[in-house]
Amino acid sequence: MSTQQKIKITCDSTCDLNGELYRRYSVDVIPLGVLLGDELRKDGVNLKVTELYDYVARTGVLPKTSAISEFEYLERWRPYTEQGYSVIHINISSAISACHQNARIAAGELENVYPVDSLNLSSGSGMLVLKAGELAEQGLSAEEIVKKLEEYREKLDVSFVLRTLEYLQKGGRCSGVLAFGANLLKLRPEIVLMPDGSMDVGRKYRGSPEKTVIDYVRGRLRGRDDIDRSLIFVVNSGVEKEITDEVKRIVKEEYGFENIIETLAGCTISSHCGAGTLGIMFYKK
Repeated sequence: MSTQQKIKITCDSTCDLNGELYRRYSVDVIPLGVLLGDELRKDGVNLKVTELYDYVARTGVLPKTSAISEFEYLERWRPYTEQGYSVIHINISSAISACHQNARIAAGELENVYPVDSLNLSSGSGMLVLKAGELAEQGLSAEEIVKKLEEYREKLDVSFVLRTLEYLQKGGRCSGVLAFGANLLKLRPEIVLMPDGSMDVGRKYRGSPEKTVIDYVRGRLRGRDDIDRSLIFVVNSGVEKEITDEVKRIVKEEYGFENIIETLAGCTISSHCGAGTLGIMFYKK
């Protein structure tokens, strides 16, 4: 193992970490595109989540998201490789986006670039970004870090509960009949990331936004002995503070998590899940 290898961590903007966490490991965040009508914006660069929600409310049209292109990856990575860095890049799940495919093609044109398919999204992918930063600080080589990330990837437990099915319906991921029935019955589905990186529907919760979020959190954690309780992420797309505060209290006092990090979903993720979504993300033992 060479302790002299210079490592640069980069990631897609879908990793949904905050600025402080990115700065901790000098992570370079590459934004996805978000199309509002004919206007192309960049996730987290010149588009805020509130603007996205305003656009949908005003037009009734869901923004379209676009994967990072091979050219964009090359443009960001080449300066690092020319300076002698090995680049480790964490992608949103290949089952959800073409980003990883494009990253692999771009990496083939450069030396020492390692795209990692997170098989995840939002701060689930972000947890691998932080792990990559920790491992780089420990002096591991790029190859060793990638191998470790693939091991940690298998231990991720990532899910979220939706407040509205409107965005999934508009995006063609949920039929109008299902959305109507769920909204009529006040059913709010839990979405779970599967081992292959795809999304599936888990439990369905019923009631007020606060009740369904709390029921989801307890339902996800109750009775389990396979959880690493050292860290949990609480990720939301505009959930009321009193609800997120209660979630943080529950995971700390009732389930013994040592470190709790709250993050906000960015524009790409929010354009598919809509406002009021909350998820919890942690490692299994």
